[in-house]
Amino acid sequence: MLKLEQQGAVAVFRTDEPLVGDAVPQAAAVMQQSTNIGQRMAVLDLQSVPLIDSAGLELLLDQQEAFEHNGGSLKLAGANALCHDILRCAGIAKRFQTFPDVKSAVGSFVR
Repeated sequence: MLKLEQQGAVAVFRTDEPLVGDAVPQAAAVMQQSTNIGQRMAVLDLQSVPLIDSAGLELLLDQQEAFEHNGGSLKLAGANALCHDILRCAGIAKRFQTFPDVKSAVGSFVR
């Protein structure tokens, strides 16, 4: 289950489940709550996410677009080697700023 934490003005989304199939609608609902209230800065913590499938990739792209529509962005943090390779092979890694951990991703918003 995707959970939302606030770190100052930045929404941080965390989960330890794969971003696949049945988990995607629930994750989308949590993320959409933030964009619906005008949240502009967000980080998705992928540190404990073991796998992302095509539905999860679509979620990332849709949510990035929603945050950009609000004048902000969605950044990714802590992706393991497999998730990083999935993002790269799907050709969407370049659409996201990625960081080794949540702290550096959150800090990047103030630079």
